[in-house]
Amino acid sequence: MLIDSHCHLDFEDFAEDRSAILERAQAAGVQEILIAAVVQKHWPRVQVLAAENTGIWAAAGVHPNEPEAETPSMDNLLAALSAEKVVAVGETGLDYFRSEGDLRWQQERFARHIAASKATGKPVIVHTREAAADTLGLLRSEDARASGGVIHCFTENWEFARAVLDMGFYISLSGIVTFKKSLDLQAVARKLPADRLLVETDSPYLAPTPLRGKRNEPAYVRHVAQFLAELRAESFADLAQQTTDNFHHLFTRTVAA
Repeated sequence: MLIDSHCHLDFEDFAEDRSAILERAQAAGVQEILIAAVVQKHWPRVQVLAAENTGIWAAAGVHPNEPEAETPSMDNLLAALSAEKVVAVGETGLDYFRSEGDLRWQQERFARHIAASKATGKPVIVHTREAAADTLGLLRSEDARASGGVIHCFTENWEFARAVLDMGFYISLSGIVTFKKSLDLQAVARKLPADRLLVETDSPYLAPTPLRGKRNEPAYVRHVAQFLAELRAESFADLAQQTTDNFHHLFTRTVAA
């Protein structure tokens, strides 16, 4: 059994064949999926997909590259996080690659999501790009350790990995780790403790080798897991079971809380 710990199955990219995508995921052994929202107006459709499908979970948040005006209120965040099968806050974080100028609004939005995470006990899903120092700084200053979370689509170095692991966070690897030029990331992947590792697609983006360039989908998380098992000299069965256990420890424990 595998779990795609981060995807965007609600996107219009999947509108015409979503049922077939879910069937292909099941056939590939991917029995559970977490859909992360990126804008507030998408929260209802993400929640509906989770509520109507066994094995699908949802997260509510606003991506850092969405404009300042899209920042949700704390009341709206808390309301969304109370919905059925919403198990996480996100995705959220900092992205200085696509956004320019004074980005304090990104930092304030990220802090609000962390506060919602602590208020609900639901972990935060963190996106970070070219913002490593500020991401770590906010995770520390806002005491994100209190509710925990995951750095999704991880591409940072070992020093960053060690810092977030020390805060109790998990690290999720996407198809990027399978790319030929991702040697530094592969070196980090070998070192990651087995009990903090997750796998994801971030679909429709970042299809793994040997499917690079195609639309990504949850079934393809199997390629990420197979690559990592070989890279880490582990059996595929062990890595699949461990990442599944890790997912449930981090996320769905909140359902019964």
